[in-house]
Amino acid sequence: MKNLPALRARKVIKALKKAGFIEDRQRGSHLILIHPTRKRRTVIPVHAGKTIKKPLLQSIIENDADMTIEEFLKLI
Repeated sequence: MKNLPALRARKVIKALKKAGFIEDRQRGSHLILIHPTRKRRTVIPVHAGKTIKKPLLQSIIENDADMTIEEFLKLI
């Protein structure tokens, strides 16, 4: 497994949108993205100036988005 870089929320959102996710709604500082055909949902914390911690980013990629780290890294 490749190491994950430190990424900000907007870069993660952009990569997930390339993978087919669309914005569903936002509640406070958390953006909810859904994938319409695969019925997957993920929540991205959008905090200005902060990066997403690596364990959370790994969980978003592997568990929520059902992607591998390598697939995700190709999208960023």
